[in-house]
Amino acid sequence: MSNQVFDRSQLTRRAMALVLAGGRGSRLKELTDTRSKPAVYFGGKFRIVDFSLSNCLNSNLRRIGVVTQYKSHSLLRHVQRGWGFMKAEMNEFIDLLPAQQRLDDESWYRGTADAVYQNIDIIESNGPKYIVILAGDHIYKMDYGRMLAYHVAKGAECTVGCIEVPLAEASAFGVMAVDAAWQITDFIEKPDNPPPMPGRRDMALASMGVYVFNAQYLYDELRRDIADPNSAHDFGRDIIPAAVRNGVACAQPFSKSCVMSEGDESPYWRDVGTIDAYWEANIDLTATKPQLNLYDNEWPIWTWQEQLPPAKFVHNEPGRRGEAIESMVSGGCIISGALNRSLLFSSCRVHSHSTVNWSVMLPHVTVGHHVRLDRVVVDRGCRLPDGLVVGEDPIEDARRFRRTDSGITLITQTMLNRLAQTGE
Repeated sequence: MSNQVFDRSQLTRRAMALVLAGGRGSRLKELTDTRSKPAVYFGGKFRIVDFSLSNCLNSNLRRIGVVTQYKSHSLLRHVQRGWGFMKAEMNEFIDLLPAQQRLDDESWYRGTADAVYQNIDIIESNGPKYIVILAGDHIYKMDYGRMLAYHVAKGAECTVGCIEVPLAEASAFGVMAVDAAWQITDFIEKPDNPPPMPGRRDMALASMGVYVFNAQYLYDELRRDIADPNSAHDFGRDIIPAAVRNGVACAQPFSKSCVMSEGDESPYWRDVGTIDAYWEANIDLTATKPQLNLYDNEWPIWTWQEQLPPAKFVHNEPGRRGEAIESMVSGGCIISGALNRSLLFSSCRVHSHSTVNWSVMLPHVTVGHHVRLDRVVVDRGCRLPDGLVVGEDPIEDARRFRRTDSGITLITQTMLNRLAQTGE
């Protein structure tokens, strides 16, 4: 083992990760009516939060706190069931840290920095030297050990992980200006003229919501911030800008710590925070060569799912032949209709004479007979009645369901119940 690998392993053993998983995810509309954004299903068998947690596990970062708040029951249950294998006797754990009004009887988490501050006694009791702050609502593969090693080598108090975005698109992000040594000189929210990154005049650096701090520096900053009545108590709006002003923050481009499989053309990072982005990222997985490789055994994504039988395709009659073309079908599914470029989560049923095109179906969806779906996202547990047609009449789709401007239709059971009540 090289000294570099050995040092990286020692750094992760002295670090603690905090996954901020309390996000509401309001841009996903009804998909987050009953669950937080990190608990939203993704990729046929996973939840969004599984990617940050799997990155921790694969990076040998095994002291983890998951900070929750908004509609957290689904998320808490998933983490308890799927991530309970850590060995406490080896100083490994995943602690669930829901909002508890720990400081007084009124204050829930008021921002990302406040969420960490309200658990500061728990964090300090574990004695980490470094703290890794992670957003729990993005899809990506990243070696946090590389970022820790970079942070220590730079001698920084704070390191910000940055995704490289085309300069022409950077005005939609919070952008980092850096010098030749990658020290952050300015943080600019949605600038009209974003600064380019060093060596790439056509690219800019946008914050990923991934931070590494020296623990004592973070404790001091959180206590300073909480005493400031004018603060939003947020990392992006308060803690990071303060570190930039103090000259102790550096940036690391995602390309330096991303995990890429053989044949990957570029680093993969997605914020699936809108219905369109969610549909697109899921459907991309059905491609012959998707942008995200879920079949990489060297960087596996862990999750919890029911123990289910394999998917089954039944009948061999014209118009009633279970088939799937360029699709992903999870365990427990029984298909007697036709799938094309679609992704099905576990225990779905597609009955005879139905066609499902370019669509995403969450667990336990039942598609009746003679149903036609095109460019649809169907929420968990929906039962689509016989003869339903979605994706062919934009006006009708928008009247009955939620249809985006780009033509993706979201269906939930509440919407279906409303239709049934009106006799449609």
